Amino acid sequence: MKRIFLILSLVLLSASAYAKEAAPVAADEAVEKRMVAISDEMRCLVCQNESLSGSRAELAQDLRREIRTLIKQGKSDQEIMDFMVSRYGDFVRYRPPMNASTYLLWFGPFLLLVGAIVALVVYLRRRGGRVEETEASLLSAEERRQAENLMKQSGDKQ
Repeated sequence: MKRIFLILSLVLLSASAYAKEAAPVAADEAVEKRMVAISDEMRCLVCQNESLSGSRAELAQDLRREIRTLIKQGKSDQEIMDFMVSRYGDFVRYRPPMNASTYLLWFGPFLLLVGAIVALVVYLRRRGGRVEETEASLLSAEERRQAENLMKQSGDKQ
């Protein structure tokens, strides 16, 4: 019984070594809600597939801190978004505006899809021609005639 207690105590002590301090609760709940709303519209520059509000990267934490500071300075949501875009580019937004510099972001996936379909069709057409050539070259004229006769005979029996 003492051994079990000792082992359990060691496990609990080692688990507490990995524990982290809880994140402080926001001093102003309105600022925190606004920060989350703004950062939900932004992409984490490290993770790239996560929103800024959901990312645990250190840069994301710094950017959220920066957004809180701008909110406390009385900046509007649009002013904060403009500040972040001027600093990090349109890529920081989940929905970048449609302009000349972001056409590739908006239409690139569709262009890649169309290109892949065209390449597949061209490949299959070329491959189909080669298969017919290969089949034709495997049999001599006499062997082809014998195969056709066998096919006719098997069709008559059915």
